[in-house]
Amino acid sequence: MLGVNICGVELKNPVIAASGTFGFGQEYRELWDVSKLGGISSKGLTINPKDGNDGIRMIETASGMLNSVGLQNPGVDNFINIELKKMKELNTTIIANLGGATIEDYIKGIEKLNNTDVDLIELNISCPNVKQGGMALGIKSEVAYDAVRKVKNVCKKPLIVKLSPNAEDIKDMAIKCVEAGADALSLVNTFKGMAIDIYNMKPVFNNVYAGLSGPAIKPIALRMVNEVSKVTDVPIIGLGGIRTWQDAIEFIMAGATAIQIGTANFIKSDICLDIINGIEKFLEDRNIKNIKDITGII
Repeated sequence: MLGVNICGVELKNPVIAASGTFGFGQEYRELWDVSKLGGISSKGLTINPKDGNDGIRMIETASGMLNSVGLQNPGVDNFINIELKKMKELNTTIIANLGGATIEDYIKGIEKLNNTDVDLIELNISCPNVKQGGMALGIKSEVAYDAVRKVKNVCKKPLIVKLSPNAEDIKDMAIKCVEAGADALSLVNTFKGMAIDIYNMKPVFNNVYAGLSGPAIKPIALRMVNEVSKVTDVPIIGLGGIRTWQDAIEFIMAGATAIQIGTANFIKSDICLDIINGIEKFLEDRNIKNIKDITGII
């Protein structure tokens, strides 16, 4: 009833813990049975370890949160040698989320992940590209096309490309990424936001701008998922402000094969379990035999 297929990989249900909000799953396994998840997207990985940003990293907003963590992570080699083995023990689908500052970084990371037991790779093209003057690869469609094409040429795993809502044209971005070889798409990443300390008269974050997530972005993310589902034919993983099973059903009806839960994990550690159970009950109550029967019906 709840099983879904992403690029030939079978997930027991459509609920995935989003990158950056679930670590590598080890902290949550102490609180509940995370094997019930459809999958886990790893902490965003870079070719070298990163300490992340200095200063304040996270603040709550009226309907969500702003974060400027800065992709703090142990690096791809540490993930492969230490974290991945522990993640496999969780008995769920493992997605390696990969970021980078240059195309070369992405390619090096892909080449290392190719020979591992990760099930899927999620390419984060929202990272600032140092060779593009700090502009994220996911802003201009032609830049993203070039990046995804080069990565896909060396990638041996199914490749999910994670789209930024800050793209100039989300539909064109999706089309170009699929043309370049993306096997699936996930959207949306965080929106670019800002907070100001009015007493010290300066930005709250050292990097000035930060990523907005949570319920505030849900209606926009939902619209983008629906738009992209109309112009592409690859599996879509929807995310952005999902905190209830009703939200999840909306995204699935809008065109998402699976969904990811991010900020809501910080509100209730086992919120994913609530959402899985809620989806299942919704289908049972309406005598819907398979979740595929309502996928993309809008």
